[in-house]
Amino acid sequence: MRDVSFEVADGTIFGIFGPAASGKSVLLRILAGDDGKYSGSFSHENSQSAAEQASARAVMVAGQDSSPGLLGLFGRKPAASRSLGTIRRERISDAVRSEGRLVLLDDALCGIDAGTKASLFEELTQQTTSLGKIIVLAASDFSDILQFCDGTAVLRGGEVLQAGTPQQVYLEPETAEVAWLTGRNNIFEARRLTSSKSDTPEFQTIEGSHKLTVRKISKARLGPLNQNMLLSIRPEHISISFGASFPEDNLIKARIAEVKFLGPITLVDLEADGLRLSALVMRLVGLKPGDECMLGMPPDRIAVYDR
Repeated sequence: MRDVSFEVADGTIFGIFGPAASGKSVLLRILAGDDGKYSGSFSHENSQSAAEQASARAVMVAGQDSSPGLLGLFGRKPAASRSLGTIRRERISDAVRSEGRLVLLDDALCGIDAGTKASLFEELTQQTTSLGKIIVLAASDFSDILQFCDGTAVLRGGEVLQAGTPQQVYLEPETAEVAWLTGRNNIFEARRLTSSKSDTPEFQTIEGSHKLTVRKISKARLGPLNQNMLLSIRPEHISISFGASFPEDNLIKARIAEVKFLGPITLVDLEADGLRLSALVMRLVGLKPGDECMLGMPPDRIAVYDR
């Protein structure tokens, strides 16, 4: 854990997101004053206290500790017939209603079904605001961060890769790693063709040799002409059509390789002369595996990263 710091306002939920072994649990233990290996402090606008003193004001709920044979957080013995998701929700609700100003949730949403999460979100946001609590939620699923949190920090190897609102981090990831960690993404190699002064930078993909224009960005982000860069675009930002689209949307011809029905959305895997892409659509009408189609990739949705 190295130089990790962030500010959270009263009445808000802050998300700590990262893969396994990224430092999420360690960070929460530091905030709870329960980690002797690292030093840290928790400060509030009207007082300051060392991390070990903050533990009296912090309540932690750890998802991995929730099993039918354990007592609830405040001594409530769960009935054997109740699910782990129900038990975890009770623990979270008890923690928020406790006297602790700081509530730490360490992967506590794990095992809670989508419907229960939706009602828990309403309860948490209402109580967090009305009681002036600070909730720090550590999660390995970024969809939980998007649903519950007002702000977030992405961790990897004990370092913060990016911080901001969940929407900012998802839509404007600063590195290819953050883009990959926070949700489905098409990331592929390309080399710049135009001058760094061009208002419409153009790249050529290594696989498929497709020419793609991107939005104007700083010269430092473009990289040198003789170096491969990484381009990325979220699957939901790729449009699929039979050919009627806007030419400025980087139209390329592709073939549908596979269609995966995911309930409210459909994931479509595509192949374009060696370039593999995925698109998310609400409905796939009139297209099936093996069919050819046109893909639209808006320049303002394509990000450029250093390899």
